[in-house]
Amino acid sequence: MSSETSSGESTTGQTKPSVLRPSVCIDAVFEDVARRDAIARVKACGIDAFEFWGWWDKDLAEIQDAAAEHEMKIAACCTKFISLVDPATRAEYLDGLGQSIEAAKRLGCPTLISQVGDFCPDTSHEAQHDCLVDGLREAAPMLEQAGVTLVFEPLNDLIDHVGYYLVRSEQAFAIVDQVDSENVKVVFDIYHQQISEGNVIRNATANINRIGHFHAAGNPGRNELTRGELNYAEIFRAIRETDYDGYVGLEYWPVDDAEAGLKEATRLVSGT
Repeated sequence: MSSETSSGESTTGQTKPSVLRPSVCIDAVFEDVARRDAIARVKACGIDAFEFWGWWDKDLAEIQDAAAEHEMKIAACCTKFISLVDPATRAEYLDGLGQSIEAAKRLGCPTLISQVGDFCPDTSHEAQHDCLVDGLREAAPMLEQAGVTLVFEPLNDLIDHVGYYLVRSEQAFAIVDQVDSENVKVVFDIYHQQISEGNVIRNATANINRIGHFHAAGNPGRNELTRGELNYAEIFRAIRETDYDGYVGLEYWPVDDAEAGLKEATRLVSGT
């Protein structure tokens, strides 16, 4: 397979497929399970990484201990949920980011996931775009110094996040180019982008160098990857043929047996 970025640069340049690594969002897949037990159950499925949303409402020592006990990596966690499109909250966002970077360093977590906030009805779309870019440009040196990557997330505004500012991947990829830092990229959530725009394989593979993390769930429903309209076997095959070597976060709410769903998702991610 051959693919190019929007600037015409090749995204493949390799002779064999890359290895995709699954990571389980324990806040979703094991929503009502004690964290230590959830981490153990992820490991029992043969998966070596997990992620979660907020760090500030969790016992980080407990998470560290459980990760060490089961020899697991913490793939990602979130920054504080503060708007990046409102200039009045810029200082608060950067302060929260600084705290999140320290938490990530403590956990050995390489990636922070950031939402950007809801659309401000009294401000133009263009002004909010510029505010978002400026905020990420201010954040970039903090991330570069810490060796942490921030991935900001487009979300669908049709079903799950009505009123959210950043919806389409095209705008997110343009923001990455404007910020121009290796430590600021996009989390491409396949579930959200299927709802917002479709054309998942083309949009993801053509911009793979702008993507720092993936999320996956079945659509409709946000359940197991085997439920719904998305052909994950083909989606992951296409991603493996690029040079992406990061994580695919399994962020869904299981309908059936959680472990069975994770094992099947792992087979889809790895292509085995």
